[in-house]
Amino acid sequence: MALVRRLYQAVTDGGVHPTQVDASWARVRTDDGDLLQISTYGSDHRASKPKVSQTIQIDEDRARELIAALKEVFGAQILGESSQSM
Repeated sequence: MALVRRLYQAVTDGGVHPTQVDASWARVRTDDGDLLQISTYGSDHRASKPKVSQTIQIDEDRARELIAALKEVFGAQILGESSQSM
């Protein structure tokens, strides 16, 4: 598990990963504010029953960076906003 301290754009020529997994999200309440926690679970081909494989947590500042990335990749409409409000 890790709290993301910085989110930035990477330059990559990577393709789609061949393995698909399920993920869940949860609100984690702390004295310093809420965090968004995203956990992924083992693939369908895992020998054991599904369990959490990886978990990341993001705070409000990282959430803003993530929202900006989502808008850049998918456009403002992904967040239910018109392009005029950007």
